[in-house]
Amino acid sequence: MKNRSDLDTIINVASGRKIAEICITGAHILDVYNKEWFDADLLVSDGYICGFSEKGTGEAEHVIDAKGRYLLPGFIDGHVHIESSHSTVAEFSNLVVPCGTTTVVADPHEICNVCGLSGLDYMLSSSENTPLQAMFMVPSCVPATVFEHSGAILHAPEIASRLGNDRVLGLGEMMDYPGVISASSMVLDKIWEAKLAGKIVDGHSPAIDGSDLDAYCSASIHTDHECENPDELKQRIRRGMYVMLREGSACRNVLNLLGGVTQANSRRCIFCTDDRQPKTILEEGHINNNVRLSVQAGLDPIEAICMATINSCDCYHLTDRGAIAPGLRADFLLCDNLTDFSMHHVYVGGELVAVDGKILEPLRAAFDERVVGKMNVKDFTLGSLNLPLKSSHVRVIDIIPGGVVTNAGEANVKVEQGKWVHDPHQDIIKLAVVERHTGTGNVAVALLRGYGLKGGAVATSVAHDSHNIIVAGDNDEDMYQAVRHLMELGGGMVMVKHGQVLSDLPLPIAGLMSDLQGDTIAKSLDALHELAQKELQVSKEVDPFMTLCFMSLPVIPSYKLTDMGLFDVRTFSFVPLEL
Repeated sequence: MKNRSDLDTIINVASGRKIAEICITGAHILDVYNKEWFDADLLVSDGYICGFSEKGTGEAEHVIDAKGRYLLPGFIDGHVHIESSHSTVAEFSNLVVPCGTTTVVADPHEICNVCGLSGLDYMLSSSENTPLQAMFMVPSCVPATVFEHSGAILHAPEIASRLGNDRVLGLGEMMDYPGVISASSMVLDKIWEAKLAGKIVDGHSPAIDGSDLDAYCSASIHTDHECENPDELKQRIRRGMYVMLREGSACRNVLNLLGGVTQANSRRCIFCTDDRQPKTILEEGHINNNVRLSVQAGLDPIEAICMATINSCDCYHLTDRGAIAPGLRADFLLCDNLTDFSMHHVYVGGELVAVDGKILEPLRAAFDERVVGKMNVKDFTLGSLNLPLKSSHVRVIDIIPGGVVTNAGEANVKVEQGKWVHDPHQDIIKLAVVERHTGTGNVAVALLRGYGLKGGAVATSVAHDSHNIIVAGDNDEDMYQAVRHLMELGGGMVMVKHGQVLSDLPLPIAGLMSDLQGDTIAKSLDALHELAQKELQVSKEVDPFMTLCFMSLPVIPSYKLTDMGLFDVRTFSFVPLEL
């Protein structure tokens, strides 16, 4: 509660000594504690739930007839990178609140990898007055590994400096699982700071099992959103973790994991989106989509809603929300039905903020000097893209459509005068990562198969997680032009063909986010995708930009490319291109 007078108001309204500000009548209310529906009038004052009156008897300054709709707690996204929507926090709020998401637990490691703690401070300040209640985790992996260059390095003392903030709930996803398992001092120092502050640690443990999983969980890792199958879900719950069923734009695990969710263990299951773009939100929704998919697959609606509300609160120790009960924040939804989970009304802090899928008062973002102009590329020339080879038998990054995991491929390629030459009969193109933060001049080059591109180049400054420039193409000239154009834009996405820019999307905020409206961003991305397939023949089985931006993430198997070279995630080591 904000102050002592709030407590007086809640008690006086609950006891009937004072009339409520708002009464919601005619709704079926969900009790997430007993897991049952009940009919009553809901009383709200000063942004808090005060109590209930018998159906049809509630008195208030404003009485709202729900007309038989379902009254639910506001939905919670347990793990999200807001930057991956390419939207500011204000615009992200405009997008997701009408879907019923009233709280998110955001890990700003994308912007912190570019801007350091200034990125976290920017996200905190820019979300202070949004309807969306944004909580944050201090990123644990800036950079994600020591095998790449990012815009900042956050050690334990830097992390500790922000853990005291009330809106910082803990340490962000610990992607350096080898560091945890091997008891690396640098990694454990970060975890220890979270323990000293009484805060939790988010996890990231793809394909870990057995004694390695025991070692990882023993470090007080609290959650995981990287499960691929029901057995992995159960193994993590058995070790005390909360498991997040993720439904993003690229990684979709809800349906794969539901087979492991039971009445006995559902309280340890929560929902998240991780990375979700505006187009997906506008077309499918947000956390309400996770709930919808689960119910359509046979999960009881009450269990699904609990996974979207109270379970997340239990996980993150959010004691002031997640249920419809006296003394809690009046973050609640009037839902039309329990099939598509479309929202009629969305209330945040007792205020009506969205009606029938539309935000009532859209917010607009302003630029912030702390997070613009982040493009420090040194000595980049056409020759930087050369790929010298001593052998034609090489390692290749093989794209697996529909995900971010790659295969460790090999191929025999064309080599002339000691350099790789594109063979139009092979679906193999050049991939390069250009360091853009500290002026190292690093440019690493490798080969990519399965992207399908012909006759041009695609480049982006969104390249997880260090967000250097990543560019793919079948000729050096177009790749060079694409990188130069991104440098001029201050970051974004671009496509080049025959030396000409086909289209671009500027992302001036840290090279990650736009200040445009979500629907405008979605339309721009649609146009880019259409051009990529039409003009550059990028495979329809892959997302031209989202697939590309994960090719530099050295914590997801198998081969990835950082600004320092080709990296084998299975062995956590660099490997030469030649076999």
